[in-house]
Amino acid sequence: MTTDDIVTDPNLAAVLRVSQQARQQALELVDLIAKSESPSQEAISQLAKQQKLLTGSLSQLRGLHRAACFTARETKARTADARQEVDRLHLQLQNLNYEQRHLQGEIDACDSYDHPYLELPLIPEEEYLAQHPEHANIDPNELMTERIQHEKRQREALEKQREALLKNKTKLIADNRKRKDDLANLDKDLEKFIDAAKPIQELFDKIV
Repeated sequence: MTTDDIVTDPNLAAVLRVSQQARQQALELVDLIAKSESPSQEAISQLAKQQKLLTGSLSQLRGLHRAACFTARETKARTADARQEVDRLHLQLQNLNYEQRHLQGEIDACDSYDHPYLELPLIPEEEYLAQHPEHANIDPNELMTERIQHEKRQREALEKQREALLKNKTKLIADNRKRKDDLANLDKDLEKFIDAAKPIQELFDKIV
């Protein structure tokens, strides 16, 4: 795997390319200096030209290096922003998972809750459906609601009958008490009549 395969960023690739170019130019300049023990005018001109090329490459390399540093800073900033966004989304996901587990727990608790209406003394479902066949295909929850409403109506009707019977019973008790009082008063009147008739009875006894 070559360097070009590893480095894919255009700015960094340019830095590597120019640095390799500057290195090659520096090596060539060193070779020229080593070969020019008594440099001629042409050799001096060649050295100056090579040094100028190297200086240009180094200047270009510094510019590319500066641009690469700026790009790296921008990339680092974008990476930090992206990491913060990922952390925020991860925290949000954790909160959603927690809320999901909480809601699932509430649902399970509701499913396993021993609802009081299950203990209501309702008539059997088969008997209710026999009386109300129009409810045979409705939702089970709606069916339970209808059965409870039916039981409520039945109990209200029975309560009205009980109140009517209680009212009638109270009236009968009052009537019986009045008759009893009337009989008691009649007994007292008879006793008074008998007591009042005793002198007359005694008078008749003497005459006889």
